[in-house]
Amino acid sequence: MVPGSAQLPAGVVLVRADNPGPMTLEGTNTWVVDGPHGVLVVDPGPLDEQHLAAVRLAAASTGPVAGIVVTHRHADHAAGAERFAGLTGAPLVAPTADGQPLPGGAARWLTTPGHTDDSGCVLLDGAVLTGDTVLGRGTTVIDGRAGGSLADYLASLERLAGLGELTVLPGHGPVLPSLREVASALLAHRRERVEHVRAARLAGATTAEEVVAAVYPGLADDLTFAAVLSTQAALDHLDAEVSPPGG
Repeated sequence: MVPGSAQLPAGVVLVRADNPGPMTLEGTNTWVVDGPHGVLVVDPGPLDEQHLAAVRLAAASTGPVAGIVVTHRHADHAAGAERFAGLTGAPLVAPTADGQPLPGGAARWLTTPGHTDDSGCVLLDGAVLTGDTVLGRGTTVIDGRAGGSLADYLASLERLAGLGELTVLPGHGPVLPSLREVASALLAHRRERVEHVRAARLAGATTAEEVVAAVYPGLADDLTFAAVLSTQAALDHLDAEVSPPGG
């Protein structure tokens, strides 16, 4: 169990998976949330028996597992979900509606697409579990392979910024004290990057790879693929400005 850079809310435990990397930072954050009707486990993480055992132990210290939810379908968050459901006998819930109450009685679902088309957050009293929509450090990849969209992501950030001074419990990286502050900063950063991509295109870059070379000079090799994904999303966003759907 690993503390973040801001205080965890009462009734919330962090268990970090041992899967560090350029995309996962220190590892995937699995959240154990105690509620009046049992425990909600958010993002069981990779299919790693040692990690799942640690999550199960953390949950057992507070109460029975009432349900399991994943913030989106990427394997570093979701691959262990079915196995964890089997270990605990708890249901794996697939939220179908914005604002839907989640098992345990302490949380509800917020639909926040953009990173992927199925991305969401889990809202608690005074905090929000943001998955990969807001990270504890750095910026989120817009994964078009999984239905990610920059327009959706910007709208989701605007929504989150409007929720105010909530503690951010991210899918990777440290806990942050202000959702309003971090979401607003990410909005400004993304909009600035779109203008950089626009300028690179006007200067003659035509592919995402060419734009990355112009906008991110000297980028480390292990980050290039992620940059290409997000840059392609920015190019698609600019194309939609010129030819909006139905236009």
